[in-house]
Amino acid sequence: MLYYFRRYPLSLIIVAVIFYLSFFTPPKTDLEEIPNIDKLVHICMYGGFCTILWFEYLRTHKSINWTHVLWGGIIAPIALSGCIELMQAYLTTTRSGDWFDFLANSTGVLLATLLGYYVLRPLLWRKS
Repeated sequence: MLYYFRRYPLSLIIVAVIFYLSFFTPPKTDLEEIPNIDKLVHICMYGGFCTILWFEYLRTHKSINWTHVLWGGIIAPIALSGCIELMQAYLTTTRSGDWFDFLANSTGVLLATLLGYYVLRPLLWRKS
């Protein structure tokens, strides 16, 4: 377990922030009037999380183990997202689960995967 805290500290902090943001009651703002702004927020949350995950993976590995990336960098964040949506639907009274939020989260994960592989990987590995 200590291995993950050493190699992925920012990613673990972001997971904690995502959990917090997923279960607190947000204040009312004028931004709610923008159609689908919450979907953009979901894409950015999970896209940012998985971009940091890619960064932390690539800085400590000199080759990509696709089995690890598939399970830890794609499937696990998407599954986490689905679990959070189910918990919001069934365990809270102030939040609701939304499958479009799940789709937005999954889109963020997949966009971060493309960014990680095609942008971060060449940048980080070029320096070493």
